[in-house]
Amino acid sequence: MANIKSAKKRIKVIQTKTLRNKIIKSSLKTTIKKFLTAVEAKNVDEAKVTYIASARALDKAASKGVIHKNKATRKKSRLAAKLNSLTA
Repeated sequence: MANIKSAKKRIKVIQTKTLRNKIIKSSLKTTIKKFLTAVEAKNVDEAKVTYIASARALDKAASKGVIHKNKATRKKSRLAAKLNSLTA
């Protein structure tokens, strides 16, 4: 356990940030899973709506530094490809 005051503060700050990141990642995974479920069910309307929500969640996570911006872009691209194959 840390003895120095600044080290104790850093531990508290890291715990807070870790919790925030965990919440954002969890909700991100949930939105992506909803999209993939809609695609598997071949529900085009629901897939379009959930794709927009997923893309927005990916952008938010990337802007907050929870995931890398290139990972967010790659995920959006792959999700869009699945959506396009569904409509084609």
